[in-house]
Amino acid sequence: MNDAEREAVEAVEAHVRAFFEGHEVDAIDLDLGTRRDVVPELRVLVIGPGPRGGSWAYVTAGCWSLVQEDGHGIEFVMTSAVRDQRFIELMEMIAYYHCGGHQLDVEHSLPIGEPWVPGSTCDQLLVSLPYLHGPDLEICPVPGGHARILWTLPVTTAEIEYRREHGHEALEQLFDEAAINPTDPFRASVA
Repeated sequence: MNDAEREAVEAVEAHVRAFFEGHEVDAIDLDLGTRRDVVPELRVLVIGPGPRGGSWAYVTAGCWSLVQEDGHGIEFVMTSAVRDQRFIELMEMIAYYHCGGHQLDVEHSLPIGEPWVPGSTCDQLLVSLPYLHGPDLEICPVPGGHARILWTLPVTTAEIEYRREHGHEALEQLFDEAAINPTDPFRASVA
């Protein structure tokens, strides 16, 4: 990893730690095996419950420096009700997918290929603004630019199909009307 990449990872981690002040934050360095070529220094930050909320958050650090344009790139956050290795692995998958040529952004989706957790009907991820945490988490200054930390929300295939037919805003409106609990893997589909 070169100095710019290291500084970017450190900046993302510092930003996340400052935002989640009062929460336990673990930085997990991943053994990526052959994926190391695509995401050389990926780290997942695992944030425990605390003053900003009762859920767990998982944030990537290492995507920005690989897929950025003019100093602007993306990292990802996912929330859950529990701490589980499964979510760290999903963050690794998201980073690999994004940095491996699929460049995710707001309103994009990707299939997980299996339920979010066993028994869940959520088998897709929707990239959205980090509504649970707001713009103070979303905009992360890094040397020479900024990273946007975007939310990867587990959704159902039916919800993705609804979004394709009616648009992203219409799906988000359904989420609001149903008052979904985004950390509940067994929530009912809104579509």
